[in-house]
Amino acid sequence: MRSAIFVVVCAISAAVVMVGCHSTRVEVSGKFLGLNARNVYLEKILPSGLQTLDTVMLAEDGFYRFVVEDADATPSMYHVVYNNVRIPLLLSRGERVELGSLGSVMENYTVSGSEESELLRKFNRDYIAGKQELQSIMQQYARADEDEQRELNLLYNHTRNTVKRNQISFIIEHKSNVAAVYALYQRLPAENYLVGPDSDLIYYRTVADALSEVYPASPYLVRLNNDIARMEARASLISSIETRTYPDLEAPDMYGNRVSLSSLEGNVVLVDFWSAELGNSNALNADLKEIYDKYEERGFRVYQVAADVSKAVWIRAVQEQRLPWVSVCDFRGERSPLLGLYNVRKLPSNFLIDRKGNIIAKDIYSTALDKRLAELLD
Repeated sequence: MRSAIFVVVCAISAAVVMVGCHSTRVEVSGKFLGLNARNVYLEKILPSGLQTLDTVMLAEDGFYRFVVEDADATPSMYHVVYNNVRIPLLLSRGERVELGSLGSVMENYTVSGSEESELLRKFNRDYIAGKQELQSIMQQYARADEDEQRELNLLYNHTRNTVKRNQISFIIEHKSNVAAVYALYQRLPAENYLVGPDSDLIYYRTVADALSEVYPASPYLVRLNNDIARMEARASLISSIETRTYPDLEAPDMYGNRVSLSSLEGNVVLVDFWSAELGNSNALNADLKEIYDKYEERGFRVYQVAADVSKAVWIRAVQEQRLPWVSVCDFRGERSPLLGLYNVRKLPSNFLIDRKGNIIAKDIYSTALDKRLAELLD
């Protein structure tokens, strides 16, 4: 009799295990403590944007719980949003995830039950701390004297190189995980590339090849392969250009790194001359930022040259206006040879260069620029 009962119990246990293994749902639960916010949101990241799936209120003890029915078979990106902070998760069906924090969310949250989500936490812990340190250095730089700025330049470059080295190490070490795709697309302030236009391709290929072995049906492979195709097309285009028809420029950015206009070849580039000291370009920069956000992913770049003599005024303007593109200045004001190469007689002025390196428009702004970019980048 005892033997028969044991067999029945084992059979029931096996059935429960089998149901769990084939579950199509995901459960996310945990506790948030130490803050006043009461609502918790669950979002899913779709190609079209963010979709809010559910909203719950914390219990008295800080507990919450979400259930996602018919979850994807391969890891997909979600956010649990608490206290206006988005915690990234990579969830797949059958997982029961515990997520919570005590106090400050991004610095203190813990997650278990999802290998991919645990990897995201591991990556973000160091990456976000590095970005915050770089932001702090940038804020100090605008208020520092020349000696302090030299020290801050060294510190900024050292910190940036450390963050970048750790990011690449994570990508290579976890190339078979979807978390590596997330890490691949993270960018430090004012950077468009992981490493550089000619070097990024190898990292994208490495992750795509490894991921296709483990998750061949992952939707993130589609974006990876599309971006790889664009990079290959750009490399092919650049190799086919034997000469350029525009004058090349090179000047230091706010961290002292020399950046050339030709480093943006293969894109549609607006060479924009302005002056922070004149104070007449704020509205134009705000308008340009909207256009840049609209077309940047399609291959639009801005190389902005400041005709200023005060480093502090220029850097403060770049930071306060949060200019996201390449910004350079040689601090020679309107006597700068950079202006002479383009025969600039007034500020602001700009020149639009197509993918083949041809200057196709001058002093083009607002609606006219938007319309021309739509034609070039369609």
